Amino acid sequence: MYSGLRDKVILVTGAGGLIGRESLRHLVSHGAKVVALDVNDFDSEADLFLKLNITEKTDIDILINTVLDKYNCIDGLVNLAYPRTKDWGKPFEQIDYSSWQKNMDMQLNSVFYICQKVLEIMREQRSGSVVNIASIYGVVGNDFTLYEEYGGTSPAAYSAIKGGIINFSRYLASYYGRHNVRVNCVSPGGILDEKNQHPSFIKKYSDKSPLGRLGNPAEIAPAISFLLSDDASFITGHNLMVDGGWTAI
Repeated sequence: MYSGLRDKVILVTGAGGLIGRESLRHLVSHGAKVVALDVNDFDSEADLFLKLNITEKTDIDILINTVLDKYNCIDGLVNLAYPRTKDWGKPFEQIDYSSWQKNMDMQLNSVFYICQKVLEIMREQRSGSVVNIASIYGVVGNDFTLYEEYGGTSPAAYSAIKGGIINFSRYLASYYGRHNVRVNCVSPGGILDEKNQHPSFIKKYSDKSPLGRLGNPAEIAPAISFLLSDDASFITGHNLMVDGGWTAI
């Protein structure tokens, strides 16, 4: 059991996603009071579910007020939400400027605002931990050979957003460290999702990965819980790679 998670109030955005559901379950299994946030309804073990859109500033305000009214504190935040436009994934030269702007706003700016609101509460408490979810492609360049056989690509905005989140987290760690508040990142590698991944992508990714496969959502959840827990009390400003060795080669 990770220490210090029992009865902690932890917000998880994008809790209905692949990693979100596993992170929620893992935190609940360690005694946390999870507030699950998603734009879609889903069954969960969360202490509280809020159907909210974190790309809307007013919805984040509602979230903060609701949680404080019920619990009077916020001990942890996991930024897992992955909002994006319908044209997400176009080749670079075909990306419309307005689409680029919209995705930056939906993903990066929403992380800014929810962090700003939550971290001020944590500062007043003099305790708290934030885990922002980044990616291997916020650290290294893309391998576009993975997509050749089926004409796919990796979205350009994804790399910009995830790279931004990593260094933004370092900034926040430096800014709030004196208040006993920690901010870290988890950067997953490729996560297996057979319903939405082409077989050639799965094979090529697995062939290149040192562990010979993609990851499973349940393998990301423990890293998130660890960074939220008291076992990570001297870790801040860190980007934990959970990628099967992808960035080691």
